Amino acid sequence: MKSLFLKIFLSFWMAFALFLVLAILVTLAFRPRTSSWEALLSVALNDSVNVYEQGGNRVLREYLENLERTQHVRGYLFNENMEEVSHRGAPDWALRVATGGPRVPHEGFIFPAPPPVLRDSRSSSDGLHRYTLVLSPPPGPRLFLGPRGLPIPGLVIAVISSGLVCYVLAWFLTMPIVRLRAATRQLAAGDLAARAGAPDVRRRDEVAGLMRDFDGMAERLERLVKAQSRLLNDISHELRSPLARLNVALGLARQRANAESGSMLDRIELEASRLNELIGRILTLARLEDGEQHVPATPVSLDEVVLSVAEDAEFEAQARHCHVRSEISAGSWGVCGEASLLHSAIENVVRNAIRYTREGTTVEIHLERAENASGTEAVVSVTDCGSGVPADALEKLFQPFYRLDDDRGRLTGGVGLGLAITERAVRFHGGRVAAFNRAEGGLRVEIHLPLDSTSTNAEKAPEPVSAGQEA
Repeated sequence: MKSLFLKIFLSFWMAFALFLVLAILVTLAFRPRTSSWEALLSVALNDSVNVYEQGGNRVLREYLENLERTQHVRGYLFNENMEEVSHRGAPDWALRVATGGPRVPHEGFIFPAPPPVLRDSRSSSDGLHRYTLVLSPPPGPRLFLGPRGLPIPGLVIAVISSGLVCYVLAWFLTMPIVRLRAATRQLAAGDLAARAGAPDVRRRDEVAGLMRDFDGMAERLERLVKAQSRLLNDISHELRSPLARLNVALGLARQRANAESGSMLDRIELEASRLNELIGRILTLARLEDGEQHVPATPVSLDEVVLSVAEDAEFEAQARHCHVRSEISAGSWGVCGEASLLHSAIENVVRNAIRYTREGTTVEIHLERAENASGTEAVVSVTDCGSGVPADALEKLFQPFYRLDDDRGRLTGGVGLGLAITERAVRFHGGRVAAFNRAEGGLRVEIHLPLDSTSTNAEKAPEPVSAGQEA
């Protein structure tokens, strides 16, 4: 059993039920035996008949009352006409037992059975009369005895009552854990405002302490993440102003520059452009890391986004004598989200593939459907023909500012933010991204995005669409 609730509930229930059953069985084992009852009945019958014949009904009544006080049993003496001779007012059940009938008309399993009753008869000393004695213990709580002395009602009540007690106890112990688990899932999904909800201050056990510690940790984590996001935004905005002034100064310097300083100004312009691009990427990453953002419900045609990225990438790939080929399966490709973010996420992957594929090769983009537990999703796969990456670095590719080789990153102009933005943008839209090394060489990056429920599932043969051609 994986549920802590069931483990605690069933364990306590079984323990309580076993304890009660054993207690009942021990009680039954040590109760008076039938043989002792029969011995008492024989003595009481002889004594009551002798007392009645010698002293009459008054003396017999005193004897039976004394028997009830000392032995805790009730006795009624009947003559052959079924008359109670002590005039104590025999109940109906005693008369039925004296005539040989049952104590109650019907005995069932719902109500507890009455105490056991014994009867015996003997003739008087002269043989002219016959007396019958009915002997029964006094009425009392005999809840655990059923028909023929079986403790069936008591067992049922014991098991049900112990089950209710254990259910409440298990619920009390595990409900805070359930709330803590739900809050942990929300926090892991990016909801920094998730809290377990501290229990009543009067509760000071370990589980309550754990919930309070979790809420404190979540609050601290939320403040740190928001502070980091604000820091990135503030720094990026502050860098834009001197960068703008640098571009103005660069323009003025070009007007006064000679041929010898032209190459240096070109280098300054290149670095300023890279810095401007870096600031833009940092701002985008900071916006995606902000947990307060929500996915817009704007419909986006994913196939159009893929075609647009492929056309632009085909133009850029000519510098390395490469090509970009896109293949889109037929059907509707509607997703809910922000078109610019989705375009940037796919474009970063494609540009990364163009940067590291071998010269003269082709980067392929495939858009197809896949089924998962939550429904239908779109899968955008981008494959290149490069050298791939080490297996232990596949998951690190989507970390901010991560590069396999610093020197290689400087040569290509990358700073390790493109794939990080892709991962955040895809996760922002409820999807996921993963990278795999191809057996034939190269890297394959897959972007999984949930399709809009209103998308049609029309199927027809896939038609390859190359960049630069009409879809």
